[in-house]
Amino acid sequence: MRVLLQRVQQASVVIDKRVVGAIAQGYCLLVAAEDSDTSEQVDYLVHKISHLRVFSDEAGKMNLSIADVGGSILSVSQFTLYANTKKGNRPSFVAAGDPAHARALYEEFNQKLAATGIPVETGEFGADMHVALINDGPCTIWFDTDD
Repeated sequence: MRVLLQRVQQASVVIDKRVVGAIAQGYCLLVAAEDSDTSEQVDYLVHKISHLRVFSDEAGKMNLSIADVGGSILSVSQFTLYANTKKGNRPSFVAAGDPAHARALYEEFNQKLAATGIPVETGEFGADMHVALINDGPCTIWFDTDD
């Protein structure tokens, strides 16, 4: 699985001019799965993301987790994280997971994140979405369970 995490002051996702998910301070996550991904990778990512300490403490050091600051998560499915651009100018997406498998893992990921007590908003799997955010920092972190 691949997740791109951005620490945000706020973020939202709009589908057909309707806001379907919005958060204030927290993380905007772009999430993709491939066919070989499993629940174990979901568990690993949920643990890493929910315990990641990238919010500033009173001394200005990145030392607080999302739970410590009362933050929320906006999770957006993003199969294009598996784009391969090595050949030609048009990306290949053959490494992206079968939609049924990827959807199941994305939903499991979001449910397990919410089970940690962190509020989770989502986009809609497979939809044409418009994501808006105010990046905080910027602070952007890449997680790839293929490594």
